[in-house]
Amino acid sequence: AECVSGCVCPEGLFDDGKGGCVEEKDCPCIHNNQWYYSGQKVTVDCNTCTCQKGFWSCTEDICFGTCMIYGSGHYITFDGKFYDFDGNCEYVATQDFCGDKNSSGSFSIITENVPCGTTGVTCSKAIKMFLGKTELKLENKDYKEIQRDIGDDVHYWNRTVGLYLVIEASNGVMLIWDKKTTVFIKLTPGYKGKVCGLCGNFDDKSNNDFTTRSGLQETNALKFGNSWKQSFMCPDVTQEIKPCDVKPHRKSWAEKECSIIQSEVFKICHSKVDPIPFYEACVHDACSCDSGGDCECFCSAVAAYAQECTKAQACVFWRTPDIC
Repeated sequence: AECVSGCVCPEGLFDDGKGGCVEEKDCPCIHNNQWYYSGQKVTVDCNTCTCQKGFWSCTEDICFGTCMIYGSGHYITFDGKFYDFDGNCEYVATQDFCGDKNSSGSFSIITENVPCGTTGVTCSKAIKMFLGKTELKLENKDYKEIQRDIGDDVHYWNRTVGLYLVIEASNGVMLIWDKKTTVFIKLTPGYKGKVCGLCGNFDDKSNNDFTTRSGLQETNALKFGNSWKQSFMCPDVTQEIKPCDVKPHRKSWAEKECSIIQSEVFKICHSKVDPIPFYEACVHDACSCDSGGDCECFCSAVAAYAQECTKAQACVFWRTPDIC
């Protein structure tokens, strides 16, 4: 829209937005407030967009959906909804049997949450992944396989990539675990609108992600989260815990450490991924981890933002000998 013919440039030439005049074929494009010249490419999700005569032309590949669970009870659903839920129980993160009478599900992923620190917030301690008749349990930096009697054969592969253990299954489900408190669940597009749990329903709309186990739309994260607990013996979560209020002496340290997310170090990413929710989650975690591992909680929180930046094509080098 910036490239318009007018009295700025001679007949047949167009204003390039930078005080110059160019031919139509050389018109630039804008993405995230940055200018790109004709022929330059950007990556959006898993698609590549090329600037052509002032307009973006994009490939239309279908992209994996990703749900992220990290630190002390932070969730980002497949559709990008960000919320906190601190429950001390096992919960359905995502599964594809969702109440439809004829749906025979092929997988289920359960997260077991336990208190981390003394403020009452919880972290993911173990993950259970049910693939057909195979159950995988991931905890204590390792995983073990248990064979059950019922279910189909679903093949899976595992590999280690850097810090992460990656489990990829033949039914289009992938789980990436940092062997601590961060889990990424990736699904192929065939599961759009067919999954349920704490990760939402993957239908490209974030406003209906709080769908309870009984199929009701909820606005309250606590009621939504409680509906997905695996055992009725677990107590419901009744109030949101604010660890910095419980441990006010940790608050200034937490804010000082977490300010790296809003600093120059991550500047290249700020226009692509909003830092505010990640900063708030970082302060929450840095206040709450008060029984050892406090640096680990802080590092996981910053790493979560760095990971989203990388996905948005903003590579940030933030780890130093002094930080994480």
